[in-house]
Amino acid sequence: MKPGLLVISHGSRDAGWVSLVDETIEMVRARIGHAVTIEAAFLELVEGRLIQDGLDRLARAGVTRVLAVPLFVSSGSTHADEIGWALGAYSVARTETELDQFLIPDGMSLSYGHPMDDAPELIGIVADRLRAMSVDCSRESVLLIGHGSEEEGFQQAWNKGLHAVADLVAKLGGYIGYETALLLPDEVPEKLRKLKAARPGDRVLVMALFLSEGYFTKEVVPRRLASSALDDDYVYAGLALMPHDNVAAWIVRQAAEWISTVKEEGIWLGQDSGTVDL
Repeated sequence: MKPGLLVISHGSRDAGWVSLVDETIEMVRARIGHAVTIEAAFLELVEGRLIQDGLDRLARAGVTRVLAVPLFVSSGSTHADEIGWALGAYSVARTETELDQFLIPDGMSLSYGHPMDDAPELIGIVADRLRAMSVDCSRESVLLIGHGSEEEGFQQAWNKGLHAVADLVAKLGGYIGYETALLLPDEVPEKLRKLKAARPGDRVLVMALFLSEGYFTKEVVPRRLASSALDDDYVYAGLALMPHDNVAAWIVRQAAEWISTVKEEGIWLGQDSGTVDL
């Protein structure tokens, strides 16, 4: 059997957004080598590179065993859930979806990975972004913002992951406190005011956990922060998770864990097309 990796993200009409994903995939290829065929696919908006296109390309390359990695920030993403259902990973979708189930090519078996959540690689990215904004951590708090969801179960997953990330980066950076806020529902002004009320005079370092800069990081988050009426009491640089080597490292780690399982099953034939040292 021949292994392949399908990395799935949301997609955007912004060519720069797509380029960031492609650059990350190239870093993954450089680390894994040619032993695993790798494709990047998108849920929507990228003509000719949708999920079914990616599956079909892998099949034409002779791939028969696939790990599909959802390149999403949180398990609270309804998109990550509906994609998993459409790929056959779940028997029932937990949310309404307009997706049809994808056609898995004959002879291909597929495993579904997991979003980033509180992965150590994501912790490292957030810590780096906050460090770049920090002046004196002993007088700074952290506010992490996520997209969120108003769907039962998904909102809880967003909150769980954000709290875990915020707690770890606050400890790593020596910051004096933290809060997390979702855009859905709109918690940003309330949480920012709460931090400032608890520690008047201290700075608040704000980061929104989005894969790439775009509409949410450039427009939605700044508007929500401004509505708190505390314009001079926080620092927001608008940076996203990409570009950063750790995104590729996170994909490589999922691939390595999967490859280890495949090797244990005795079906690894990667040595015919290259080597991988993970």
